[in-house]
Amino acid sequence: MKTELPLTIENKTGEQLTFQRITVKEGIEYLEVENKIQPDAGPPMHVHYQQDELISVISGKMEYWELNGEKKYAGAGDSVFFKAGIPHKFRNAGSEILHCSGYYSPACNTVYFLSEIYKSINENNGRPGIYDAAYLLEKYKSEFGLLEVPQFVQKTIFPFVLWLGTRTGMNKKFANAPSASKK
Repeated sequence: MKTELPLTIENKTGEQLTFQRITVKEGIEYLEVENKIQPDAGPPMHVHYQQDELISVISGKMEYWELNGEKKYAGAGDSVFFKAGIPHKFRNAGSEILHCSGYYSPACNTVYFLSEIYKSINENNGRPGIYDAAYLLEKYKSEFGLLEVPQFVQKTIFPFVLWLGTRTGMNKKFANAPSASKK
């Protein structure tokens, strides 16, 4: 499934993300992005198992941290790099829109995964629907993880939700989902 870029997605929690283009430099793939985040908004604690992530602040103030790490801040002109496999979180710590650019490298299924998560957030009052979260986190577990979903839920509730969803046809909405990237 090939998505035309640029593509802008937004969610009800205050995040807008534009996937600009995919470039290849010296044999390395980069999914170039731009985001705008409302005050106090930002993604939950998450991890990209295969993708490095770079965020460069164009304007505003970003608070960021790695799992169990101290909170740090970045302003206009600063860049923050998150290595693949390192859980992290960031948010707009200012009173104006946080405007950033950056990349994910390699792209893998970032466009599809985040587009579906944002769509589910918008359809379910600011949180992904339980079936959507279960399906996407299971299918793309080699690429992405959401650490704010309790392990009990992921290991006990999600398998039941997936089983039930398959039997009731909920999985049909993901019929065109691309295969997960293998590391």
